[in-house]
Amino acid sequence: MEERTRDGDDLVEFAEMLRGGGATDRAARAIDPAARRRRRRRGLIASAVVAVVVLAPPAGYAAWALNAPLRAPLAAITAPSAPAAPPAADIRFAPDGVAALSVAGAEAYLGPEAAGVWARYGDDEPRPIASITKLVTALVVLDAFPLADASDVGPTLTFDRADHALYDAYFVRDATIAAMPAGSSMSLRDALATMLVPSASNYAEVIAVWAFGSVDGYRRAADRWLSARGLERTTIVEPTGLDPRNTSTPTDLIALGRLAKADPTVSAIAATPSVSFPATGPLANTNRMLGEMGIDGLKTGTLEDSGSNLLYSATVDVGTAEPLRVIGVALGGASQQAVGASAAGVLQRLAAGFHRTALAQPGQRIGTYTTAWGSSLDVVLAEGASLLTWSDTPIVVEMQHREPVEWVDGETIGEVTWTAGPETDSTPVVLEGMIEPPTAWWRLTHPGEIG
Repeated sequence: MEERTRDGDDLVEFAEMLRGGGATDRAARAIDPAARRRRRRRGLIASAVVAVVVLAPPAGYAAWALNAPLRAPLAAITAPSAPAAPPAADIRFAPDGVAALSVAGAEAYLGPEAAGVWARYGDDEPRPIASITKLVTALVVLDAFPLADASDVGPTLTFDRADHALYDAYFVRDATIAAMPAGSSMSLRDALATMLVPSASNYAEVIAVWAFGSVDGYRRAADRWLSARGLERTTIVEPTGLDPRNTSTPTDLIALGRLAKADPTVSAIAATPSVSFPATGPLANTNRMLGEMGIDGLKTGTLEDSGSNLLYSATVDVGTAEPLRVIGVALGGASQQAVGASAAGVLQRLAAGFHRTALAQPGQRIGTYTTAWGSSLDVVLAEGASLLTWSDTPIVVEMQHREPVEWVDGETIGEVTWTAGPETDSTPVVLEGMIEPPTAWWRLTHPGEIG
């Protein structure tokens, strides 16, 4: 205190000297106690003034630097890139004969025409359909004598000697036949099964004559039935398919396949691998493709001069909301093995054309926010994402994001969305980590990066 007082006295004396005061005045004041007190008070005030003058600017800067708002972190965020599209699917029908394909349940992927005739190989001209005719026979008879449900077996057919004689008549024509003992009987449902499963031609004629009185009566009923359903390019002259004048086009047969699949009796029988009845014994289905690649029907047919045919239905699970419902036809193949292999290959390639593509993983890093003082946090995808795509359908990526508000771990700042055809998937964009505040030293030493 004495030192500070002396400093103050010196300042006062210096001021008095500037005013011109002499030594006599100083001596007088030195003797006067009141004067000494006044001198001491003036010294304290002078010291405070000097301190303010010297120290005020640095203290003001420090207060500003330590409390000024910081610049926002710099963002470096990039939307995930879309995966490259795979090669286009190639259905590739067999090179012999003609073929067509209908796919229901995938119109959003394949186009609205898929449930009609989606793919085709060769022309669309009428060709002999052989025993596929028996599907028409079954549908025409059931239109006249419908069965209510699976428990309804329908009326009873009793076979006489004339019916039994057809066994030999068709045997000499090298047709597929099944035993029909005179005096035996069978329900309509079982008779239809004997006609469709082993493709017994003698049963086809007996059922048609029983229902319509004669083959001519059946033909007229078939004409009416076909015309009513728009199958104008299908011609049926007899119920078995042995006559090559029984013809149809791939387009008409696709429509016929849908009608057969929609009929619960015909659909159930066509999907049966084998049947056995007292009059016939065990009988195997001529459609050896049942169970292959989801094939569950419908009918084979072969004529020596026109080749082998297959009208098939299939249920194919490719990951869509519901399995695909396929109707396909192949006419004029080299053999039943060939048309069967062709159908299986078409279905396999159809299924392979659908891809489940992984697009994102939970925690996948897509960017950062970085501060001027070196602290940073990551920008990541909160969830995984994937899409089901068909063939080479491109995947489009869109991202929306905003500036963080809380700057805390887990804060959602946007969304990434992927789209391909009818499929869309998205995942939130979130922050991962925390921004560490700058040190006081950094604030004091980086004035140009504050505010």
